[in-house]
Amino acid sequence: MTQDYRTDNYGTIGGDRQAQGWRENSVRYALLPLRLFLGITFIYAGIDKLTTSGFFQASGAGSVGEMMNGVRDSAAVPALVDLALKSPAGFGYAIAFGELAVGLGTLFGVLGRLAAFGGALISLSLWLTVSWQSTPYYYGNDLAYLMAWLPLVLAGAPMFSLDALWASRRRRMR
Repeated sequence: MTQDYRTDNYGTIGGDRQAQGWRENSVRYALLPLRLFLGITFIYAGIDKLTTSGFFQASGAGSVGEMMNGVRDSAAVPALVDLALKSPAGFGYAIAFGELAVGLGTLFGVLGRLAAFGGALISLSLWLTVSWQSTPYYYGNDLAYLMAWLPLVLAGAPMFSLDALWASRRRRMR
């Protein structure tokens, strides 16, 4: 006899409501702390950029333009920095609204895999530009964020999410 560990968002395993063991629950809830952390962090990062005066300027203290100019020569892909420097304000807004969308999608589980993929792309681009010069490499936080997004890209948001609610409704309508 084999055990089916597929679950729905109501805690049903293999179609039978039964008492959940510690192991089964830990597997089901394992990604929730990561989702909460990344979702809240990216929402905060987006709001922080949108509310920081001078961030969207091409030059000046704390501006995205100054930051990009400062990392241009040490970036792994200077062409990405050059692209950002063509329109620092546009790049700044794209990152801020991208972080906000990724954070909200991750936190509420709306298009969870797509949101996580967006978070991974943002983290990858920041690692290849802003954090690349960190020595040793593990001091650069963007690489750690990139790795943290990968489990959510693979698994999505199967628990406590709008994605799970919509999937449950689709199954009931069949």
